[in-house]
Amino acid sequence: MATPSPTLVDRFGRRITYLRVSITDRCDFRCLYCMNDDTAFLPRAQILTLEEILAVCQAFVELGVGKIRITGGEPLVRKGALDLLADLGRLRGLRELVLTTNGSQLAKHASALKAAGVRRLNVSLDTLRAERFRRITRVGDLGQVLRGIEAALAQGFDKIKLNTVVLKHCNHDEVGDLVEYAVERGMDISFIEEMPLGLVTGHDRAADYYSSDEVRRDLACRFELLPTPESTGGPSRYYRVVGTATRVGFISPHSHNFCGSCNRVRLTAEGRLLLCLGNEHSMDLKRVLRAHPGDGERLKQAIEAAMALKPERHHFDLQAHPVIFRHMNVTGG
Repeated sequence: MATPSPTLVDRFGRRITYLRVSITDRCDFRCLYCMNDDTAFLPRAQILTLEEILAVCQAFVELGVGKIRITGGEPLVRKGALDLLADLGRLRGLRELVLTTNGSQLAKHASALKAAGVRRLNVSLDTLRAERFRRITRVGDLGQVLRGIEAALAQGFDKIKLNTVVLKHCNHDEVGDLVEYAVERGMDISFIEEMPLGLVTGHDRAADYYSSDEVRRDLACRFELLPTPESTGGPSRYYRVVGTATRVGFISPHSHNFCGSCNRVRLTAEGRLLLCLGNEHSMDLKRVLRAHPGDGERLKQAIEAAMALKPERHHFDLQAHPVIFRHMNVTGG
């Protein structure tokens, strides 16, 4: 099927072909790097309806965006999420529909996700140790997530990738075991440097920082990694584990800034179009949707105008207090 040529271009000549959509700020975990354990979630009236989310996604696809990733919070805790995914899977011109999840609901929904047209899954997994998993997530059950991953593997998705946020003195000693787990199941894995979004009590981001270079050094003791030019359209720099089907990615907002090739924007659960993960530049699409219901052309005009707001890069500083006060569950993973 022919797809429209991308028409969304920012001030720096970068084509926007990838939309990440948070459909809820709610989550059944309380990961210590993501939110406080007493986080209050948004009232239902403040977040976009599923119909509004679908309208925004359709507008982006008509403007040339070929990849949409659904995130949260935990997207599968939102009532109607599977129906929304099925509607998105039918959008003419959408080349790839993907989902980021914490894995808690996968055992129950893996089959329905595949039927809805989801092609790839990213599953957050920071540890293979049950007690440590409970400490990081505050409430999560590792066994439930691992069963979900196995259920997803049985469905035959195009690709399942693990995402691991690496923290010093917390889980940095497990990077080799996590790669081994991925290799045994033919999955990819990306290691992520924590991003300073929102104030989180009891967690010192500077002290817990563990760079991608350190992770790669640790992995070199167990695996031979070869650089590869392959990409999934995101910020990961990939290495192939020699002799396996597994790629290891590194998302390095601090040690290796990836903004120069940024091709994505984010829609928050409350309808803000974020032009950069590390800045507050945004367009209030909820206001447009509710002031002009059903007016797809007006919505597309607002999206096109928002491209002028996209900054050249983020400026994360682990030593400073966060200048971005929204937590990752609001932003979308």
